[in-house]
Amino acid sequence: MSPFAIKAIQLLMSLSLLIILHELGHFIPARIFKTRVEKFFLFFDVKFALFKKKIGDTVYGIGWLPLGGYVKISGMIDESMDVEQMKQPPQPWEFRSKPAWQRLIIMLGGVTVNLILGFLIYIMILFVWGKNTLAADALPNGFSPSAVAQEIGFSSGDQLLDIDGEVLDNVLDLNKYLFLRDVSTVRVRRANGETASIAIPEDFGQRMFESGELLPFTPALPPVLDSITPNSPADQVGLMANDRIVSLEGQPIRTWSDFKRIMTDTSKTLTLVYERDRQRDTLTVTTLEDGILGVYPQIPNLSFTNQTLDLQASISEGIAYGYWTLYDYISQFQYIFTKKGASQLGGFGAIGNMFPDEWNWKGFWASTALISIILAFMNVLPIPALDGGHVMFLLYEMITGRKPHDKFLEYAQMFGFFLLMSLVLYANGNDLYRFLFE
Repeated sequence: MSPFAIKAIQLLMSLSLLIILHELGHFIPARIFKTRVEKFFLFFDVKFALFKKKIGDTVYGIGWLPLGGYVKISGMIDESMDVEQMKQPPQPWEFRSKPAWQRLIIMLGGVTVNLILGFLIYIMILFVWGKNTLAADALPNGFSPSAVAQEIGFSSGDQLLDIDGEVLDNVLDLNKYLFLRDVSTVRVRRANGETASIAIPEDFGQRMFESGELLPFTPALPPVLDSITPNSPADQVGLMANDRIVSLEGQPIRTWSDFKRIMTDTSKTLTLVYERDRQRDTLTVTTLEDGILGVYPQIPNLSFTNQTLDLQASISEGIAYGYWTLYDYISQFQYIFTKKGASQLGGFGAIGNMFPDEWNWKGFWASTALISIILAFMNVLPIPALDGGHVMFLLYEMITGRKPHDKFLEYAQMFGFFLLMSLVLYANGNDLYRFLFE
């Protein structure tokens, strides 16, 4: 089966599960408060449904348009836009006849289920598969910082010690911390063994975003050759795989970044010291006009350690992981309201790419948990046609003691629906553009 098909199947399974559980979050409290639910649909049944069956007062079904799902609750202005029903006298089983606090619980039910589900899945993942850790000593050559990181004081070969006193389970999370969280100080061990404390500017996350360097810290590669391009300058002077570059132009080479820093985009003759079978030798080599030498570095596998967790630890760490996942998503939401951020919005293609291209249950559940938390946050935004829009109007009613007029709610619902459809088209248009031109 192709990677595309595997991702598509996982996306369909994940969204179906999340939509059904989200709608159950509305359905169950509605039934508890004796509110009639006329429809419960997975996907939208525009004009017709693939399947439907009426049980009691509710029609259960599957629509053909996979853009979500819905429950149609009697006496409520929603995406069905059933305004005729609203012209009739209120009935005791209708949503509009229930106390505001009950209506609020019904509207918050879907978001609550998505949020709890995300946390439960993270707990399950940690309990079943444990957690992978990567200590600082697993990167013997430290980090290779990008230009934006070097500007604030990081150097090639730095090893992470802690962030504001916290030792990370996975040192690669340094990128995420600096981009999305409030970090004041990072302590590192320099290549010469000295310890340094680096103050992080408040706008460093914005600098990362504007520069495009969202991963300013990558594991520093050793200056060991993996392969040589045939007939290249390196091949012509006799360099071979597994040779270690010791110095270039008299400057010591500790990492591959040191090697690249000295190389330029123009042709030049260089003095190079290398080590082979514990013997050092010196040679002179002239690069091509574009500064190419014709060598590639060895990329060692990272030594992750899997740590098994008991149920108590899984619950504690799963809740913490879910909290920080939500926090990080909200933090990066600020960048959407920029020209560059808007261009990076993605639709179903971007969501599908979150899943592994080979069947992997851990990867499937991790992606599902993330999407569930994203759906919880997105649905609670105060936009008409979303749960958050209904909540906004309910809170207004509870505070002021006055209900918004039905006609106002109808127009607000229409505005919210067209706004959401525009965003969906724009995001999926970005996916199509990236597929065709990038």
